[in-house]
Amino acid sequence: MELSCKTIYFRFAQPSDAQFIHALRMDETYNKHLSKVDADVKNQEKWLFEYKKREALGQEYYYIVHRKSDSIPIGTVRVYDFLKNENSFCWGSWILNENKTKYAALECTVLIYDFAFGKLGFDRCHMDMRKDNLKIIEYHKRLGVKIIGETELDLLGHYYHIDYLKVRENILKTINSH
Repeated sequence: MELSCKTIYFRFAQPSDAQFIHALRMDETYNKHLSKVDADVKNQEKWLFEYKKREALGQEYYYIVHRKSDSIPIGTVRVYDFLKNENSFCWGSWILNENKTKYAALECTVLIYDFAFGKLGFDRCHMDMRKDNLKIIEYHKRLGVKIIGETELDLLGHYYHIDYLKVRENILKTINSH
């Protein structure tokens, strides 16, 4: 199930992507706000084999983000933690490297929310954002994410489909303006 926007597309992660994913997650430029990974790339590959089972069951979706112009992989993103009784999902494992396109972050946002709210039918996104990741907290707040609590490490947020629909057209205008 490939998802596509103006300059990027998503494709499902495969065990063969272990080296790319592991390199991103081990890179100190990108991993400051992510959970730690084992130094052995084989463990990433094992994790991906297990993930493929969850994907087949419709329990989560892990994507490799590519530039459309040349199909170069530029990052990862994952939709997971489906709370059926609350009609809610979470997304994360979001890394975009130095090869990203100008509006890759906005395009990822549109693809994730269109997929999860539109195709999967969720009404809400629940999220935890590291308190020291000020850039991502401000990004989500600008979209309309509501902070509903906190833990020692994280701010907890909710984002509703109706709130996304209020900003979607403006996001698309920004993406398509260049």
